[in-house]
Amino acid sequence: MSIYEKLKSFIEQDMSMQHIYQPVMLIELLKNQGNATEETIARVILNRDPTQVDYYIDKVRNMVGEVLRDNGITEREKQVHSLKDYNQLAQEEIEELINLCRDKILEFEDKRGDKIWEHRASDRELISGSVRHLVLNRAARRCEKCGNSEREIDVDHIVPRSLGGANDISNYQALCWLCNTQKGNRDQINFSELEKTYHVREKGCFFCDTQVNKKRVIEENTLAYSIRDAFAVTEHHTLIIPKRHTLDYFNLYQPEINAINQLIKSQKALIDKKDKSVEGYNIGMNCGEVAGQTIFHCHIHLIPRRKGDVENPKGGIRNVIPGKGDYKNEKS
Repeated sequence: MSIYEKLKSFIEQDMSMQHIYQPVMLIELLKNQGNATEETIARVILNRDPTQVDYYIDKVRNMVGEVLRDNGITEREKQVHSLKDYNQLAQEEIEELINLCRDKILEFEDKRGDKIWEHRASDRELISGSVRHLVLNRAARRCEKCGNSEREIDVDHIVPRSLGGANDISNYQALCWLCNTQKGNRDQINFSELEKTYHVREKGCFFCDTQVNKKRVIEENTLAYSIRDAFAVTEHHTLIIPKRHTLDYFNLYQPEINAINQLIKSQKALIDKKDKSVEGYNIGMNCGEVAGQTIFHCHIHLIPRRKGDVENPKGGIRNVIPGKGDYKNEKS
């Protein structure tokens, strides 16, 4: 029996229905190349459920809409609500007001936590408003997959909690609702196996050993740590190192990049506060033996720079190749 015949027989003869859920789910699977996330299916079911829609229509009409009308913000004509004098707003003013509203949502969620949805709660683990605020600001309020800022942006676990993903800032990403719902269709990663690789350490590796004894560690988070360079190029020269044993930057996972960036920024802030003579930084890494890598565990250099520390700083990291730093900008 072909898959078509099997499905046709099941739908016509064997589908025992207590609700619309089975055919709705099958439609989504058939429309999306055989795959659909639970959230995608749930959204479709929600859209077909008039009791859910009616519940929030009532909230809009008799609660939130009434409050906004009483304050002179909106007006209502039959079932349509309108923002008064909307045509007087510039686009940048609209965007700013939207972000202010999102900030109020985050502030409220952080204050009230799960309680704001407990009347319609599921088993889904909510992310606090303060964490969402940090993640959204880090992403400049754009989707980190497609770059869109028009669709509603939410915060998502990169590695799901159910498969070992951490409740850590490095394991969160900002996604628009479309990328979030499509993520499962595009991403076939075995997250359970992926999580195990975060704990890979290599015996005898200098940086794997350094994170264990902690003596030199000055700051760390779940996935990365920082130390001062033992052969510092300048004072406060710092190394930021992923805890997982991996060769170089090109092998890092996105949560590790997030964790490393977090430490780069926090160490810069610490150095700036401690040493007012620092006026600039070089950030760099050596990837491969021909590029000068000698310890084959990824590490990023954060090198503070001061006025006069070299005779001619022009070109910066271009000077890794002698003579390539001192260039002239010529019109072609």
